[in-house]
Amino acid sequence: MLEDSDIQRIARLTPLADVLASFDLAIMPVVPREEALSRATGLALAADVIAQTGHPRSALALRDGFAVRSEETLDASSYAPAALATKPARVDAGASLPEGVDAVAPIDAVQMRGATAEALSTVAPDEGVLLPDIDAAAGLKLRLGGAALRRIDVALLAALGVERVMVRQPRVRVVCENDGAIAASAAALIASAINAESGLAITQGATLEAALGDETTDAVVAIGGTGSGRNDKSVRTLARLGKVAFHGVAIAPGETTAIGSVKSRPVLLLPGRVDAALAGWLTIGRRMLARLAFRLIEDQPFAAELGRKITSPLGLAEVVPVRRRLARVEPVAAGYLSLQSLIKAEGWILIPADSEGHQQGARVIVRPWP
Repeated sequence: MLEDSDIQRIARLTPLADVLASFDLAIMPVVPREEALSRATGLALAADVIAQTGHPRSALALRDGFAVRSEETLDASSYAPAALATKPARVDAGASLPEGVDAVAPIDAVQMRGATAEALSTVAPDEGVLLPDIDAAAGLKLRLGGAALRRIDVALLAALGVERVMVRQPRVRVVCENDGAIAASAAALIASAINAESGLAITQGATLEAALGDETTDAVVAIGGTGSGRNDKSVRTLARLGKVAFHGVAIAPGETTAIGSVKSRPVLLLPGRVDAALAGWLTIGRRMLARLAFRLIEDQPFAAELGRKITSPLGLAEVVPVRRRLARVEPVAAGYLSLQSLIKAEGWILIPADSEGHQQGARVIVRPWP
C-alpha cells in the first residue's frame, strides 16, 4: 500500500502564460551544425541564407526564339515586315544572350527569306529576357534564420547555387511510461509532431530514468505517469534525478502536465491520455521545441465564424477541437476529448484562461492538428 507521501500530488495549477514565460529564460537553443541543403528539408535555419553571387550573372533567354535588337523590330507586322540587319541567332530558353541584342522574339515572329531575316511583330526592349540579378542580387537574404526550410526553399536555393546551410535540429528522447495502446499511440503522435517541426524524435525503448541520464539528447518528453495513480511516478522520478519546475498546468485537458529539467536539458511530462497529451504538446511542447531549435512556429491558422457557443471555465486555458460546417466552425467536444471527436475535428482553438468562452458568431483562430 502506498504511503500518502508517495502519492504524486498537484499543489496548484500554474497558469499557462507563466509556464511559457519561463521558457524564454530557461531553454537555450541547441548548437547549430552545417548540413547539406538536400538533407535539410524541414529543419530550422540557424543563420540567414545569403546569395553569394547574383543570379543570373548574365542576361538569359526566357523563351525559345531569336535573339534580336528590339529597335530593329519597331513597327514590324506581318503586313509590313521589318528587315533585320543580320541573321538573328536562334536561342533556347535558359541560354545566355549573344552580345549586342536586348530581346528574344518568339519563333513565329521572325521569318527567313534566303539570307535575309525579317521581324513580323514588334519586340520590346528586354522582352523574353531574364536580366542579371533579377532572381537574386549578391548579398540578398534569401531565407532568414529561425525559419524552417520548406521543400520549395530547398529547390529554389539549389537553383541559386546554395549547397550547404546552418541548421538546428533538437534531439528529443520520447518515452512512454504507461502500458497499453492509448499511451503508445499518444507517444507515436508526439514523436511524429517533433519530427515534423525541425526536431529528431528518438523513440527506441528506454525508461524515463535512462532517458534522463542520456546526455546525447537535447530534451526529454515522457507520456504517462503524471497523475496520482498507484503506478504514476514520472514526476517523482524527475524530482529525484533533476528538477521539477511545474507540476500541474492550468490547461484543459492536460492539467497533470509537468515541466522541469535535468541539468540544462528541458523535460516535459505529458499525461497518458491522447487528448491530454495532445493538449499539453500543442500548448507547451511546441513552444519548448521551438525554443530549442530557435525557430518560429509557422502555423497556417485561419479565421472562422463560430457556429455554436462555447462555454469554458475561468482560470483554465482550454483546447477545443472544431470542425467545419458550411462557412463556420463548431466544437466537437469539450473537457474530455474522445478519440472519435479528435478524428472528426479539423483543427483546434485555444480559449484563454481569462475567458468564459465564445458566443455563437464570434471570430476565432483555428490551428491545424500536428
